Amino acid sequence: MHGGKHQVSLLRMQKSSKPPFVIVLPPPNVTGALHIGHGLTASIQDLIIRWRRMSGYNALWVPGMDHAGISTQVVVEKKLMRESKLSRHDVGREKFVAEVWKWKNKYGGTILDQERRLGASLDWSRECFTMDERRSRAVTEAFVKLYREGLIYRDHRLVNWDCTLRTAISDIEVDHKEIKDETFLNVPGYDFSIQFGVLTSFAYPLEGGLGEIVVATTRIETMLGDTAIAVPLRMKDMYIYMENLLSIHSMVDIYQ
Repeated sequence: MHGGKHQVSLLRMQKSSKPPFVIVLPPPNVTGALHIGHGLTASIQDLIIRWRRMSGYNALWVPGMDHAGISTQVVVEKKLMRESKLSRHDVGREKFVAEVWKWKNKYGGTILDQERRLGASLDWSRECFTMDERRSRAVTEAFVKLYREGLIYRDHRLVNWDCTLRTAISDIEVDHKEIKDETFLNVPGYDFSIQFGVLTSFAYPLEGGLGEIVVATTRIETMLGDTAIAVPLRMKDMYIYMENLLSIHSMVDIYQ
């Protein structure tokens, strides 16, 4: 029952009067390699599925791989830059996706190959990938259905924007670093260290020469996008005389 065509034919669902018993292997990342967590999960699932199969159930253990979004993108981007000196923006979306598929077919699936060598009793004839046509269509259908039922929504929200990848990334892909004073850090995409941990104060002049309001930020570059000034509610009495006044944007000389 180890690998090859013999394993496939033996591990498909058998006809039985007992109900089906199905487990889906939590899809490992296409870029990953087997570690003890995968081994532990697979061992437990393998034990359960073999027990159910021996008990006469229509047992099925489905293998698959996860596309590992950002990880795969980074790997393929580095490959493109190394071999062709091109970025994904240079080649365009369609050609880049084609490169991802080419890489996946050639190098992906290391973990599943390792699972095969371990003798995991999966039905390899049903192997799937989270970006294949059927799965992609199912995901689209699920999101549309959830949206129409009011269970999910679209809105404007703060996201973790990666200036190098030029895409939003999830919280789990963000490394948080706490600093207490001026610190220079290496940032991907820059040939020099970037200054962090400095609070910069600057003033917005009020219209009509009525004074100014000083604001402070650790990200001075974001002031170019400023469109309004807000003050903490607890300090509203201090700034009540400025209510409904316009201020002049220091860099672009416009009224806010």
